[in-house]
Amino acid sequence: MSVHEVVSEIAGTVWEVRVNPGDQVESGDELLILESMKMEIPVLAEDAGVVEAVLVEKGSSVAEGQVVVSVRT
Repeated sequence: MSVHEVVSEIAGTVWEVRVNPGDQVESGDELLILESMKMEIPVLAEDAGVVEAVLVEKGSSVAEGQVVVSVRT
């Protein structure tokens, strides 16, 4: 098993967190939603696995390239 770090592709604000540590996710599942320039941008799981950590919370600002979720695959 390995840990995959999911990063934000844009700078924005966390609008909604859709997973918690321990949740099982599939490739393509929405992990969280970012808001940037009044647009909602989903952050998706790239691989199936178990959410190990959610590193942001609703309302927090994220930078482009920031790790937001880690998934054990």
